[in-house]
Amino acid sequence: MTALARWCVRRRLITVLLWLLALGGVAAGALAAGSAYSNDYEVPGTESGHATELLREGFPDLSGDSDTVVWHTPSGSVLDSGVEQSMTRALDRIEDLPGVAAVTGPYGDDGTGGISADGRTAYATVVFDDLAKDIDEGEAAAVLETARAAETDGLQVELGGSAAAMTGAPEGHLAEIVGVAVAAVVLFLAFGSLAASLLPIATALVGVGTAYASIVLLGHVMTVADFAPMLGMLIGLGVGIDYALFIVTRHRRGLKRGLSVADAATEAVATTGRAVVFAGATVCIALLGMLILRLNFLNGVAVAASLTVVLTVAASITLLPALLSLIGMRALNRRERRRLAEAGPQPEPPTGFAARWAAFVERRPKLLGAFALAVMAVLALPTSALHLGTSDQGNDPKTSTTRQAYDLLADGFGPGVNGPLTLVTEVDGAADRLALDRLGPALREAEGVAGVGPVVHSADGGTAYLTVVPDSSPQSKRTSDLVDRLREDVLPRAEAGTALDVRVGGVTAGYDDFADVIIGKLPLFVGVVVGLGCLLLLLAFRSIAIPLKAAAMNVAAVAATFGVVVAIFQWGWGSELLGLGSGGPIEPFLPVIMVSVLFGLSMDYQVFLVSRMYEEWLETGDNRRAVRVGLAETGRVINSAAVIMISVFLAFVLTGDRVIAMFGIALAVAVALDAFVLRTLLVPALMHLLGGANWWLPRRLDRILPRISIEPPESRATHERLAATTGAGPEDVPAEQERKTDVRHTTG
Repeated sequence: MTALARWCVRRRLITVLLWLLALGGVAAGALAAGSAYSNDYEVPGTESGHATELLREGFPDLSGDSDTVVWHTPSGSVLDSGVEQSMTRALDRIEDLPGVAAVTGPYGDDGTGGISADGRTAYATVVFDDLAKDIDEGEAAAVLETARAAETDGLQVELGGSAAAMTGAPEGHLAEIVGVAVAAVVLFLAFGSLAASLLPIATALVGVGTAYASIVLLGHVMTVADFAPMLGMLIGLGVGIDYALFIVTRHRRGLKRGLSVADAATEAVATTGRAVVFAGATVCIALLGMLILRLNFLNGVAVAASLTVVLTVAASITLLPALLSLIGMRALNRRERRRLAEAGPQPEPPTGFAARWAAFVERRPKLLGAFALAVMAVLALPTSALHLGTSDQGNDPKTSTTRQAYDLLADGFGPGVNGPLTLVTEVDGAADRLALDRLGPALREAEGVAGVGPVVHSADGGTAYLTVVPDSSPQSKRTSDLVDRLREDVLPRAEAGTALDVRVGGVTAGYDDFADVIIGKLPLFVGVVVGLGCLLLLLAFRSIAIPLKAAAMNVAAVAATFGVVVAIFQWGWGSELLGLGSGGPIEPFLPVIMVSVLFGLSMDYQVFLVSRMYEEWLETGDNRRAVRVGLAETGRVINSAAVIMISVFLAFVLTGDRVIAMFGIALAVAVALDAFVLRTLLVPALMHLLGGANWWLPRRLDRILPRISIEPPESRATHERLAATTGAGPEDVPAEQERKTDVRHTTG
């Protein structure tokens, strides 16, 4: 690390130029190649996945995305000549638009099924040439504009479906701009120097920008979800600014001690830079843990997010020291530079609220620890009600066209029409055809079924499908129960004595199968992520208690965070006020992704806090002093970093995208709990209660474990000399006599 820092400082212009060239080159490549994202939730081997494959092979014309044009008249009927003529012309124009394969309307001999019983609502199906992920946004917008052109004072026209949702996506990067602006204000308040405040932001933007463009290219070689770049940007801005903040803080401390600019930057990377690399590694390990699930959809998310973290860490330990050497002494504000010039280097013992808080925690560890546990337990209570399922367009904001189309269809035709089930089967001969004809009446009698469509056969007669409309919405538990009832009871009885093998597909069935696969693999996934994180902490801190406490804290943070997510997004507490629509189920893939990210981020503050405690423990062998000094010296910077990360994450609520907003709120809550409840309250309280046992490691295990050091080289050398001269580890060293020179030697 020292050699790398020196190279970057001495060749600062080359370092900056290399990063700018990398950013420009990757961005140009991404612009030329374009995006190729894919929200492919299919899981090979599931029943819904098999149904989709049969439908795709037997009915290639249905492979494109299907959207719905809905119109409603508050008075009169959609069969009135004026309404019929207006909408017929609009549908004809839509059919002629680029990218549209076919339009099926409600008017004509075969179209009466698209008109509600009261005659006031009707809909038409628009089939695109491509899947939603491949549809040009301009083509989708043209369909919406053409449909809306038919609107009059007495006729409302809305558009629902995946392509329609593209037209409502907010433009620009307001969320990123707001998050970065708030981070800049916090940094300026912390440093008092404009130059020092801008460096963490510049470093994070270069790293995240390079990663964003790289993810665009990554989508051409593997399955990458359309929200992966935004998720990567969300994580990258948060951790990137924080990592740079820690290094700049250490650099400023070196300048105040009288070090030259080059030496201060080198020392900052050689010391705090080690913790940054270690923290980034823990985040990547947690994210890459998703690979063990063997789901293409999650593999792309894991690699994309990990790539973002890697590049932000790389920028923090290479680009940042180069920039620090460029601004020179301006990393300090004017008052600090004047004081340094007049009085010379001065020690900077921890003072202020952070020092007082550290002493307060030392005096009341049991009371404060119990309070922190109570807070986490209360917030975690809603987690027991977590329901994974389909979050459909009924959860969109009320002003969106997709939500209004959804509501019009639900009011006119029943909620199930927004998420019909598709039953697909292979057909072999007249006997199978006859059995299919008898299947309709059996389905209509099943509980939870509102309607059954006619059987449709493929051109070659080898495949057939029919549509089942539930009497409940796609996200309802009743619809999921209907899927299970069809698979386990209704269809097996109807298939008895025939060669039919009917598969249940559709949006709800697909999400339910996806959720079942994830839930089945979740224990293994969590075990691997927690185990690897504990192993890294064991190697770094040579302690049994430290990684065990970290694992318990991470589980507590995840449980409490999910409790808040359930309350806001599932129960709908305040979701409408935030412009995120009504409450609904939590998407099946979100728990896995959020567990990965939350475990990784929660390790960050653990590493930065405990590494400073460990450094002091190696120097003194006094646990009380180590915990007090570590908390006092890192408390302020951890709190500043937390405020920045929370601001960046919460800003992504402004995207209006439910998934991204869910990530933003979840990560903001996790960081707030981690920084202000766990790391600055519960962790030090427990470490005071455990005493020297915090640092205990069996001698045999200590000898066979490889060494991964986070602490600075001088601390490690002290540790090694101590062990060599006494034949004992730090856990056997008696506490030094307390000295009363500054707050670091003042007991609680």
